[in-house]
Amino acid sequence: MSNKITIAIDGFSSTGKSTVAKRIAKELGYVFVDSGAMYRAVTHFAIEKDFISAKNFNKKGLISQLDGVELGFKFNNDLGFAEMYLNGSNVEKKIRTMEVSSFVSQVATIPEVREQLVKQQQQMGEDKGVVMDGRDIGTVVFPEAELKIFMIASAEAKAERRYKELIERGDKVEYEEVLNNVKQRDHIDSTREDSPLLKAKDAIEIDSSNLTLEETFQSVMQLVRMTLEDSE
Repeated sequence: MSNKITIAIDGFSSTGKSTVAKRIAKELGYVFVDSGAMYRAVTHFAIEKDFISAKNFNKKGLISQLDGVELGFKFNNDLGFAEMYLNGSNVEKKIRTMEVSSFVSQVATIPEVREQLVKQQQQMGEDKGVVMDGRDIGTVVFPEAELKIFMIASAEAKAERRYKELIERGDKVEYEEVLNNVKQRDHIDSTREDSPLLKAKDAIEIDSSNLTLEETFQSVMQLVRMTLEDSE
């Protein structure tokens, strides 16, 4: 199909939205942007610069260094998706740790961080033909997106997925630790003052608690096809 649309996939962490968004983009030949990876990269930067720890969060220090944060995605042919780069270095694996997960929601509450990343995200989607997932894509980044999906799942289902992902990668974590992290992130994302995680009025909700990734993908792909047909 020659017509291109913008697809915004929002929702809580570990609902499968990034995995589904990647597959949708690949299926359509669209650009995939993992906005969550961008916030994770900034969080990794903050950790490396000692701006954030379990005992301290130097927000002013991080804000003062934001101009020195260069983010980008580079497609990895072997993996089949674009990896996150921070100031020219591949940080895809480094940003998926529990340490980054424990701080990313706090970093994402900073208005200056959100403002800078939203601008970059909007530039990436100027020509449409983009699938972007995150927390505020349908409400803030692309409020005029032709298709908006909002994904949810139970805390237990999300924690189980995240736990398996970390264990398979070789990380040493406890399920309860992951569950508590999921609940904490959901609370922070939903209650932050700047761009809280909200379902756009025209977004279609999908509960992936009892769905496989394949079933979730097929559900979203069906909505994509319908939207493309309507946009012709």
